[in-house]
Amino acid sequence: MKGSQDWRQMAVIGSLDELTDLLASRQGLYVRWSLGPHADLPVPSSRDALTGVELPGLSANPLDVEEWWGERPLRTWAARRLYDYSHLPHVKDGRVRPWLLHGTEAGRGPDNEPLVRDVLPIGWVDQAVITEAEEEIEQQQGAWGPLDRH
Repeated sequence: MKGSQDWRQMAVIGSLDELTDLLASRQGLYVRWSLGPHADLPVPSSRDALTGVELPGLSANPLDVEEWWGERPLRTWAARRLYDYSHLPHVKDGRVRPWLLHGTEAGRGPDNEPLVRDVLPIGWVDQAVITEAEEEIEQQQGAWGPLDRH
């Protein structure tokens, strides 16, 4: 996978192992579930779904490994970060897809999620990666479900 400055020609991350390799080699990556950079970057802000308040950055989920994760597999961490929000295309819009970005945290949203600005799109996360993430999570003892509030 090659990162691209042109979001219209964005690369595709095709496997969970490819994503894991990216996380091992780079800090400051986030995953965002949306229609993509073409919809998000002209005015890089999110809105609070409950109040409609405009937020000072794009709502995204951090991919950097937390210290408390210890020596557990990075592959499982990556799977967890994708799996937690994999319900979004079903509850928001079927066109919503995950994409990787690098950015600077500008604050926190109403769900304590990072709000990211100075966004550099890295690549789309292929549906095959989501399928692999689901399989990885199903192998875990006491597997959990995505964070679907509905």
